[in-house]
Amino acid sequence: MGLIVQKFGGSSVATAERIKNAAKRIYDAHMAGNEIVAVVSARGDLTDELIGLADQINTDPPRREMDMLLATGEQQSVALIAMAIEALGHRARSFTGGQVGIRTDGYHTKAKIMDIGGEAIHKALKEDHIAIVAGFQGVDAEANITTLGRGGSDLTAIALAAALKADMCEIFTDVDGVYTADPRIVPDARKLDVISYDEMLEMAALGAAVMQARSVEVAKKFGVRFTVRSSLNTRPGTLVCEETEDMENVVVRGAAVQKDEAKITIMDVPDRPGQAARLFCELANNNINVDVIVQNLSRGKSATDITFTVPRNDMKLALKVTEAVCKKIGAGGVISDDNIAKVSVVGIGMRSHSGVASKMFSALAAASINIHMIATSEIKISVVIDKAAAEKALRCVHKAFNLNEAKKKTQ
Repeated sequence: MGLIVQKFGGSSVATAERIKNAAKRIYDAHMAGNEIVAVVSARGDLTDELIGLADQINTDPPRREMDMLLATGEQQSVALIAMAIEALGHRARSFTGGQVGIRTDGYHTKAKIMDIGGEAIHKALKEDHIAIVAGFQGVDAEANITTLGRGGSDLTAIALAAALKADMCEIFTDVDGVYTADPRIVPDARKLDVISYDEMLEMAALGAAVMQARSVEVAKKFGVRFTVRSSLNTRPGTLVCEETEDMENVVVRGAAVQKDEAKITIMDVPDRPGQAARLFCELANNNINVDVIVQNLSRGKSATDITFTVPRNDMKLALKVTEAVCKKIGAGGVISDDNIAKVSVVGIGMRSHSGVASKMFSALAAASINIHMIATSEIKISVVIDKAAAEKALRCVHKAFNLNEAKKKTQ
């Protein structure tokens, strides 16, 4: 018994029946003697519907107004969950992010949490209410509504668990836990019982849709152990926690694919110090996250090409920034491609085992899949390929590393 933060994703509250089901899970956990803070996402595909509606009105809407619009999805959900709990016979109180003191910076559509007050939640719990909090949102210093980016409800839940010093955080979704790959693409993918923060962080950043990467960063920083489990059954999920010694026995923990990326190349950049810095400083100043970067060697005319990837929804702004820098530094031009994907393998065992890259590249070559770019860290290898080959590539590397089999050494 203790304080539990539960988070319910959009699929878990997509319909009236699922809202009632989520409310029953919350109610049962409270009746078992726990204090419950539930964080709820917008219903089903409502966020995408709102984005589509905005695009019909204005193809380049102000980001502040997008936050005003998108935050309404979670506000619907918390009110409906509170109503469902009241119907079960217990008191519940719904809150917006601002009402529970979630303070953010001013970067609209992908704000960062700066502080959490929590007084309103403590008051509700003391009065024996179940607290239902809108995920994905907060307010900035000027009381403007802000949103935390895709998957931001995960971040709300983890940050609240840290701020409230919760005993447990449960992330409820429509899958049973974290798998070795997306089971919708790889039918024989295997559910993991446990995964380290670092592996989960890489998996989330590389396309595993069960968790938002920033939320895993916060969990690691504050030591928030959490589970990812299904809201539709009572089976145990996947525990995400600190690394243990025996985790390195598994070389590759999982594989992931990301199909929402775009590639930009600035050509014939004058090959002298400071040019790359000018480009990437401008991108950073516009809050654009850059992932894979490749700079070609000078081709004898004191010029080089720089290629990098960004999230596809940042492509329009990234192109605008890159084209402006191109003119300032006298580069040759800018080209882009949004028909790319990134396939990755992840595992903390890579730190102490060799041969992972050769096995991955050989498997892709055998499947006639061409590699455009490569990026590595001590626990991951990623390749950028044609988007059309993305799912084939994921199945290929999953099979190459025998990820469908529970082994002590998966290499």
